[in-house]
Amino acid sequence: MTRAAPSFGVMPFTAPESYFGAVKDAGEPDAESLCFVFQRTSLLIARSAPGASLPGHGDLALLGGKPLRRLYLGTLGGRACYAFEYGADTELPQDMVWQGLRALYGKLDESLFALAGRALQFVDWDRTHQFCGSCGTPTRHREHERARECPACALIAYPRIAPAVMCLVRRAREILLARSPQFAPGLYSVLAGFVEPGESLEQCLAREVLEETGLRIANPRYFASQPWPFPHSLMIAFVADYAGGEITPAPDEIQDAQWFSLDALPKLPNRISIARRLIDGVMAEMLASQG
Repeated sequence: MTRAAPSFGVMPFTAPESYFGAVKDAGEPDAESLCFVFQRTSLLIARSAPGASLPGHGDLALLGGKPLRRLYLGTLGGRACYAFEYGADTELPQDMVWQGLRALYGKLDESLFALAGRALQFVDWDRTHQFCGSCGTPTRHREHERARECPACALIAYPRIAPAVMCLVRRAREILLARSPQFAPGLYSVLAGFVEPGESLEQCLAREVLEETGLRIANPRYFASQPWPFPHSLMIAFVADYAGGEITPAPDEIQDAQWFSLDALPKLPNRISIARRLIDGVMAEMLASQG
C-alpha cells in the first residue's frame, strides 16, 4: 500500500528516536532519572509557566505514602525513565497537581508527552494483570520481556493493544465526516472502529464504513498510525474512495453523516488526534491537485 498524503510531522504518543525501551533496569532512580508518576490515568506534574514539567525523583519523597508500583521504561536521551503509580489518598505539595494526559498536550515537552502515553499504558496493564486470568494465581514479572507470568499454569500476559482503523472517504472534491452522539456539539470526524478477530485491516475498513453509513469504499490507502493510550489502542488511518451507496447513518452509533466540501467544513477534532491529521493531510493533497 502507498501513503496517501503527508502525515505532517511526528504523531503524538510516538516515542522519539532518542528513546530506547527496556524492561530490566540497572538500579534505583537517581537525580537525573525521568519519573512519570500516575494516579490512575492522571499524571503528576510540577506547575510551571507557561507549560508543565515532570517532578524529579527527589520530589517523590515529598509525596505522602509509597508507590503502588514502579516500572522501568528504558532511556530517553541517555536518562533512565520510570513509571510510578500512587494511590488516591496521596498527599501532594502545593506546587504539584494531578492532570489528565489529554490536557497536557502542547504544555509538556513533546518527547515527554509521547513517553507519558506509553508509561500510562504500561501502568494500566500492570495494575489489571496482578492475577492470572486462567487460574487466579498472583502473577509475577518476567525478567527479560514486558510480560507477567503465572507461576502455577505458565500463562503469559503481555500489554494489551487494541487495533482500530479509521477511514476518510473521498468523493470528487468532498470528504465524508460523521458525528457520534458522544461528540462535542457541532464536532464531526472520520469513521473509525475496532478490528475484529480474523479480520484484515482492509476488511475492517469496508465493514465499518458500510455498517455506520451504508456506503461502499474502494482503493484504501494507508496514511499513518498513532498509539492512543485512552486506554490502549493503536489507531491505523486510511483514506479510501467512494464506491457507491446512499448515506444511511447507523442509529445506535452515528448521529449524522454528511459529504462536506473543503470550503465548508464543520468543527473538526483537536490536532492531538490522528483523525485531524488525516483530514488535514487529505485536504492538503486535494487542494494541491486543484492547482
